[in-house]
Amino acid sequence: MIQNPVLKGFNPDPSMCRVGEDFYIAVSTFEWFPGVIIYHSKDLRNWHQVARPLNRIELLDMKGNPDSGGVWAPQLSYADGQFYLIYSDVKVTSGEWKDVTNYLTTCDTIDGEWSEPVFMNQSGFDPSLFHDNDGRKWFVNMVWDHRIGNHDFGGIVLQEYSHDEKKLIGDRKIIYKGTDVGLTEAPHLYKINEYYYLLTAEGGTMYEHHATLARSESIDGSYETHPDNPLISSWAHPRLALQKAGHASIVETQNGEWYLAHLTGRPTKAPGDVLLMDRGYCQLGRETAIQKLEWKDGWPYVVDGNYPKVTVQAPNLPEQKWDLDFPITDSFESEDIGGQWQTLRIPYEQFGSLTDNPSHLRLYGAGSFSSLHKQALVARRWQAFEFEAETKVTVDPVTFQQQAGLVNYYNTKNWTSLHVTWDEEKGKIIDLYASERQNVSNPLGADTIRVPEEADAVWFKVNVNQYTYQYSYSFDGENWNEIPITFDSWKLSDEYIQESGFFTGAFVGMSCIDTSGMHLAADFEYFRYEEAEDTRDHWTQTRHWNEDKSSGASKPALGQTGTSK
Repeated sequence: MIQNPVLKGFNPDPSMCRVGEDFYIAVSTFEWFPGVIIYHSKDLRNWHQVARPLNRIELLDMKGNPDSGGVWAPQLSYADGQFYLIYSDVKVTSGEWKDVTNYLTTCDTIDGEWSEPVFMNQSGFDPSLFHDNDGRKWFVNMVWDHRIGNHDFGGIVLQEYSHDEKKLIGDRKIIYKGTDVGLTEAPHLYKINEYYYLLTAEGGTMYEHHATLARSESIDGSYETHPDNPLISSWAHPRLALQKAGHASIVETQNGEWYLAHLTGRPTKAPGDVLLMDRGYCQLGRETAIQKLEWKDGWPYVVDGNYPKVTVQAPNLPEQKWDLDFPITDSFESEDIGGQWQTLRIPYEQFGSLTDNPSHLRLYGAGSFSSLHKQALVARRWQAFEFEAETKVTVDPVTFQQQAGLVNYYNTKNWTSLHVTWDEEKGKIIDLYASERQNVSNPLGADTIRVPEEADAVWFKVNVNQYTYQYSYSFDGENWNEIPITFDSWKLSDEYIQESGFFTGAFVGMSCIDTSGMHLAADFEYFRYEEAEDTRDHWTQTRHWNEDKSSGASKPALGQTGTSK
C-alpha cells in the first residue's frame, strides 16, 4: 500500500511524470534556494531526492524576493530525449499586481547541469508545458488580471511554444475560466485517447482547495468540466486526516494504471485555541500525497470517492526501497552542502564555507531574520510532528550586533532563535528571541545566560513535541539545561500566519547574524535531526478517512474565500 503523504513536510504543488520505469515529482520551494526539488520512485510508494535543478543564480536570482515569493508550482515533463522544467520567479506577492517571470530550462538527465533559462512570459503564475502527439508544444498558465473590478484570476491562457526559436509564438487564447468556485490556477494538459484533459486547481490553497478537471476534443476548447467535479477535495470532509487536497497532476504507469499526485496538509489541533475553520494547523506545511484513479465513461475518478485517503492501493510494480536520503547527523565532512539543506534566496556560498574550517560549516554573519536580501541561515524542513535537533557552535561575538545559534524559522516575521551573543556587562551570553507576526520579544529578559570563559563551544538543542517545542543548551555536550520557555509549534504554520505570503513551512537550522559589518565567523561542527515515531493525539487520529465517509454529512458551502498562491 501507498502510505500518505509520500513526501512529508514542506513539499507542495507536485508535478508528476513518468519516463520509462521511473517516476518523478517536482515540488515548489518558494524563497528557499536551491529552487525546485525533484524526487524519484520506481513504485510510487518509496521516494528519494535526486535533484535540485535551480542551483545557480543564472537560473534563479531571488535576492529581495518577498516571503513566499520565488518558485511557485514548477512543472516537469519529458520529451525528445530530455527533461523540461517550467518554473516561475515571483517578485511581488501582495497588492493589485503579481510580478512574475516564467522560464524554461532543460537537461538530458534528471540530475545533470540544467540549461540557461529561456524566458517564456510574465502574464501569470503556475506555468506548464504540454508536448502534443504531433510534435507541437503548448504553454499554459493562469492569467493575473490586476484591473479594479475584475477578478484577479483571469482564466487559463494557451499559447504555442517554438522549441527551435526558443520562444512563444502565435496567438494567445483563454481556454478555460473555471467553475463558479473561482481562483482557477495550476493548469496541466494531457492528451488521452481522443480528448485533451485540462487539470486545474481551484478554491485557493487552504482548506477549500480542490482539483478540477475539464476536457475537449480540441486543444483550444471549448472545455467541459468533469460531471462530478471536483476530481479531489477535502472540503466536504472536515475530519479527514489529509486536508487541503488539490493542485494535482496525473500519470499512467507502464502497466496501464492511473494515479494522481496532489497537495495536502495534515492539521493538528492546538489545545485551547480557536481553530481555523475548525480544522487545525499544519505546522509541517503543505505536503504531497498520491491517490489511485479509475476511468468511467471517459473520465477519471479517485477510487472510493473524490477525497484523499491515507492508505492507497499501490500499482502492480516491484517495490524499490531506498536508503535514507540524508544521515541523521551531518558532520560537514563533504566539500558540498548536503541536499537536505536550503538557504534563503541566495546560495550558501555567498555567506558560508565547508572548507575554511574543514569538518565544520562556517557561516559569516549577514543580515537579520528580517532581511529579504542576505541572511546567513542554513536550514532543513520540519518533516515530523516530533523530532529533536541539535548542533554545536564555536563563535566569539564582540558586540550585541553579532549572534549565532539554532533557529526555528517560518518567514521573516515568524521565528525563534536561541543563540550566543555579547553583552556589555556579562560578556558572552546565551539569549533567546522570538518573532510572532513581526512582534519581536526577548522571553529571557534579564535572565540571559553567561557563557563560562572556559567554554570553547556551546551546544544547542530543540525538542519538538507536536504542539510545542522547547530549547536546551549545554557547555560540554553531555549536561543539558532546559530553557523554561515553551513555544507553540503550530504558530509556525500557514494557518497561523494569516497574512499575504504563507505558502511554505517550518524549518530548523543554523544562523549567524552580524549587523555590525564585521562579518563574524561561526563554526558549526555538526547538526543532528532525529525524528521520533510519527504519533499524534487522539483528536487527530480520529480524523482518519475511514471514520468520515461523509455520506450523511452536510457539505460546507464552497465560496471564493480561499487564499491562493
